[in-house]
Amino acid sequence: MSGPIIPPGNVPAARDNARLAPAADPVQWAYVPGGDLPAGEWHRAQTVSGLWWSDTVLSAGHLPITGLPLAEATVLAAALGGRIPTSAEWEWMASAGRRRFPWGEHEPTPAHANLRDLGPGHPVHVRQLPAGRTPQGLWGVAGNVWEWTLAPGRRDGIALLRGGSYNSLPQYVSCAHANDVLPTLVSPGIGIRIVRDTRPPSASDRMEGCL
Repeated sequence: MSGPIIPPGNVPAARDNARLAPAADPVQWAYVPGGDLPAGEWHRAQTVSGLWWSDTVLSAGHLPITGLPLAEATVLAAALGGRIPTSAEWEWMASAGRRRFPWGEHEPTPAHANLRDLGPGHPVHVRQLPAGRTPQGLWGVAGNVWEWTLAPGRRDGIALLRGGSYNSLPQYVSCAHANDVLPTLVSPGIGIRIVRDTRPPSASDRMEGCL
């Protein structure tokens, strides 16, 4: 598996994230209020601050940008005005500490998530499947592509993937599930959703579901 997956015509001339950033689609942001996240398998109980999230994984031509190890994903996130979330921040965004799946309690269907046997077997448009959106309007949190997250409490250098991919079984897309992997892993099934601690400067900022 080599190189980031970007539609033809948008492929940068080299594996250089300074060139990947202009190739990416504009980021749209959605605000997710903070709250108290219960302890889970991968994190202690903690209070998560309100954060601004990219409302989809990073994309080019409306398809997920994939094929980047965590270090390169981190550089691209910064170039686009954000950072890689921690695993706990991601779980709060997906679940608000109570939802089994990003949309609620019921099992995934082809209307909710692009998964094994529920989709075409490859990544799809990042704003497809509106039934799978979170209450704050984030798309594709479950399925389509895994999302890099950080595990700051671990000392073994392991990173955590969240959300499942087009090749995942439904049980792997629950909000509590994570895969621990080496940060050097490169795969067409791993994408990047970014987060900001401060309000983005764009005039298109959205605060759906937050009032």
